[in-house]
Amino acid sequence: MAQLSSRLNRLAASATLAMSQKSSEMKAQGIDVINMSVGEPDFNTPDHIKAAAKQAIDNNYSKYSPVAGYPDLRKAIVAKLKNENGLDYSTTEISVSNGAKQCVCNAVLALVDDGDEVIIPTPYWVSYPQMVKLAGGNPVIVPAGFEQDFKMTAQQLEAAITPKTRMLILCSPSNPTGSVYTAEELAALAEVILKHEDLFVLADEIYEHINYTGKHASIASFPGMKERSIIINGVSKAYAMTGWRIGFAAAPEWIIKGLNKLQGQYTSGPCSVSQKAAEEAYVASQQCVEDMRVAFERRRNLIVELAKDIPGLEVNVPQGAFYLFPKCSSFFGKTDGKRVINTSSDLAMYLLEEGHVATVGGDAFGDPDCFRMSYATSDDNIREAMRRIKACLSKLK
Repeated sequence: MAQLSSRLNRLAASATLAMSQKSSEMKAQGIDVINMSVGEPDFNTPDHIKAAAKQAIDNNYSKYSPVAGYPDLRKAIVAKLKNENGLDYSTTEISVSNGAKQCVCNAVLALVDDGDEVIIPTPYWVSYPQMVKLAGGNPVIVPAGFEQDFKMTAQQLEAAITPKTRMLILCSPSNPTGSVYTAEELAALAEVILKHEDLFVLADEIYEHINYTGKHASIASFPGMKERSIIINGVSKAYAMTGWRIGFAAAPEWIIKGLNKLQGQYTSGPCSVSQKAAEEAYVASQQCVEDMRVAFERRRNLIVELAKDIPGLEVNVPQGAFYLFPKCSSFFGKTDGKRVINTSSDLAMYLLEEGHVATVGGDAFGDPDCFRMSYATSDDNIREAMRRIKACLSKLK
C-alpha cells in the first residue's frame, strides 16, 4: 500500500492552523465565532507600504529575484539592524525568504545533522520541534513554566547541553507566552553558549517591535555572540504584513551561504513585489509600527484585567507579542455535565464549541497546563470573548 515518507510521518499537523480552520468552518455555518487562535495582527498593511507594492508592479518587478533577495532590500535590513539593534552586518550576511517561518526552517536544515540535539525551551512555538525532526535532529525540551514567567535560566541551559547539542532556539518576545528576556537574562545565556564550541542560537525576533518593556535586546549584541547567532525577523507582525511572506535571516556569511544554497534548490528568491513593499517598510517612517504597538499594549492591559477576573485562571502579565497564556489546570477533571475537561486541548475545544471562542490548547506548545489566546483583535472582540469564556468556565464543576 502506498504511503507518505517516514519523514512526513514524524511530523505533527499545526494545532494553531487546525483550530483556525475549525473556527472558519463554524463561521461558514453562520456561527458567530471570535477567533483568538491565530497570531495575526488585525490591522491592514499601512498605505505607504501598499503604494510601494503598486509602484513595483508598475515598474515591472515581475521577474525572478536573486535567491537571497534584492540587494536594496538587504541594504535596508542592514541599516535596520545597525540603527535599531546596534549590529553591524553586510548584505552578504542577510538572506531574505518567504516569511520568517522559512528562515527558521532554512537555518535548522542548514546546521542540524541527523542525531544532533536542539534545545527548545517550553512553551515553544508549535513548529520548532517539528522543523528539528524534519532535519533529523532531536528536540531537547527544557520546561520553563508559569512560575518562572516562561523563561529558561542559564542554569537550565547548561544542564541541557551535551556533546550532541548543536543549537538553542530562543524566541523573545515569545510566541505563545509574550514573555521577554531581559538584557541580563540574555547575557547569562550568552555566557553559557560561548563556553561550548559549535553551539549556535537561533534567535527568533519576529515580535521585536511588539514590546512593552521599552527596549528590545538581541542576544547577538553581546560580545562574541554575533558569530554564534542566527537572527530571524521579518515584516509580518510589526508592519501587519503576514500575507506578504517576507522574512530574513542575519548570520555569519558561511551560514548565509548555506541558507541560500538550500533556498536556491527549493523556492528560489521570494516574491518580487513583496520585497519592494518590505523595503519601503524598513526605510520609511516607523510611526505606523509604534501606533500598532500602542494599540497592542492597550489590548494587553484589557485582556489581562478581564482574565484575572475569571475564577480558576492563573494569569501572568506578558511583556511583548500579542498572546496571553493563562494557566488553566484547575479546570482539569471538571465537567459541564456533558463532557469532562482532561487537558488544555479539551478546554480549547469546549470554549470553541460552547462559547464560540477559538483558542489553542497549551499541549501544542509543550505546556499542557495552559492555553493560548491571541489578542490581535479589537477591544470589543476581546471584551465579548472574555465574557463568553467566563460564562463557559463558570459551568465547569
